Amino acid sequence: MTDLFDGEDPFTGPPADDELIRQAEERLGYRLPSSYSDVLRQRNGGFLRRRRFPTSFPTSWADDHFEVRSLIGIGGAHGIDSGGGCGSRYLISEWGYPDIGIVLFDMPSGGHDAVMLDYRECGVDGEPAVVYVDEDRVPRRVARDFGEFLRLLVAAGS
Repeated sequence: MTDLFDGEDPFTGPPADDELIRQAEERLGYRLPSSYSDVLRQRNGGFLRRRRFPTSFPTSWADDHFEVRSLIGIGGAHGIDSGGGCGSRYLISEWGYPDIGIVLFDMPSGGHDAVMLDYRECGVDGEPAVVYVDEDRVPRRVARDFGEFLRLLVAAGS
């Protein structure tokens, strides 16, 4: 996953270690997937190199894909666990996303759609699926887990 990031941005948090991950899980009320935690230990969020996710359904973004911009890290003012305007709980409330888990990515649409970890089937300690939530706020499963989601991302224009 060393080729995952293209640079740092406001969503790049402080260096992540076991304690920061444990604190984030406590604040969020969910166990973070190990594949996400592993990425955080390498770099705690940031701009992505591969941003396009192919779909078999149309989105408000395109007929056959959506795009993500940044993976949101943990800790600090802009982490998914923050209480401010970038935290997952705030984004769920502000944008009316379904309360099914954790918002993980900064999207080019500025909030009109989201990619989330979906804990409905696995519970708060399980391995969540990844869903895409469009303007209709219906979660559509796009990957069985976070690791698969990252593997399926492609470069823009692909």
